[in-house]
Amino acid sequence: MANKKSENIQIKLVRSLIGASEKQIRVVKGLGLTKKDQVVEHAATPTIMGMVNKVSHLLEIVK
Repeated sequence: MANKKSENIQIKLVRSLIGASEKQIRVVKGLGLTKKDQVVEHAATPTIMGMVNKVSHLLEIVK
């Protein structure tokens, strides 16, 4: 099995969670984001990308 170098992405919370549904808040918290303008780095796995797609209106891909 070959080791693939996993590409990392930086995710930034650009909108407030006020008014977001409970499911959306849980997805954002699951990504490790708690404050507006906070940036976290994750591997670009299908799971993470699916979470980003669910709340793409609240997030921005920095890198």
